[in-house]
Amino acid sequence: MHAHKLSDWRHEHVFLGEAHDRNERRTWAVVALTAAMMVAEIVGGTIFGSMALLADGWHMSTHAGALAIAAGAYRYARRHARDPRFAFGTGKLGDLAGFTSAIVLAMVSLGIGYESVVRLFQPVTIHYGEAVAIAVVGLAVNLLSARLLWDDHHHDHHHDRHDDHDHAHDHDHHHHDHNLRAAYWHVLADAFTSVLAIVGLLAAWSYGWTWLDPVIGVVGALVIARWSWSLIRASGAVLLDAAPNAALERTIRERLEQDEDRIADLHVWRLGPGHHGAIVSLVSDEPQTVEAYKARLEDVLNLSHVTIEVHRCEGAH
Repeated sequence: MHAHKLSDWRHEHVFLGEAHDRNERRTWAVVALTAAMMVAEIVGGTIFGSMALLADGWHMSTHAGALAIAAGAYRYARRHARDPRFAFGTGKLGDLAGFTSAIVLAMVSLGIGYESVVRLFQPVTIHYGEAVAIAVVGLAVNLLSARLLWDDHHHDHHHDRHDDHDHAHDHDHHHHDHNLRAAYWHVLADAFTSVLAIVGLLAAWSYGWTWLDPVIGVVGALVIARWSWSLIRASGAVLLDAAPNAALERTIRERLEQDEDRIADLHVWRLGPGHHGAIVSLVSDEPQTVEAYKARLEDVLNLSHVTIEVHRCEGAH
């Protein structure tokens, strides 16, 4: 014991995603793109007296605000990663930002839905050529933003769940960066509404189906609301430590419950993208050292913080 300094036994609590810095840079780039488009539309709408431009500009401002929250969260989490005030680091800050962005996304869907229903009963004069041009430019900006925010690794493996008992490869929402996912869905929602707007406007312009534009708006609002609810559930579960990783729990049990060793209590929770913590209470009639049990879990992927307590209990099996 005296051969080691106390610092040798301490460890860091930095549980940021592996692509944190890259995601932060890309999110700031998208904030700049969205803000520039927003300013151009609001200024253009004011100068040319276009309500369509103004409306889309203010609509973009809500997404710009949500994206700024995402970028700010990355920056704050990085700068305070070693702040001792955060018991398990700042890895969950992205989930908090994702939850907040999802609420904003829900408000956007409500706004689009309300406006669409009003226009269904009270049609307004639409300058089709100008409106389509705005929607096309908006779509181009949003597609570029979506490409910047595309999470190559995690989106590619979204449907690949490998039940590898030794390594607990789990590529579902347990590994996702909910902050990046929220930012991505904001620009995707904007792109989606732009596509729907183009379809609705062209149909109304060509065939006189003025009712189609607001109907498509309602459909778009419902789809965005569904995305929002999905993100609220996923990020909210992480914030409440209610996102169990069944594969990881199973791996821990298989590694530790050997011979007469039995787990009496096990808590597994997410600390950040790709990082999990575990608190284990073991009982055994012939217990080993804590270090011996920890050694069994050393190569388990995504398990970044382990606390083990051991109790001697005759006849624990």
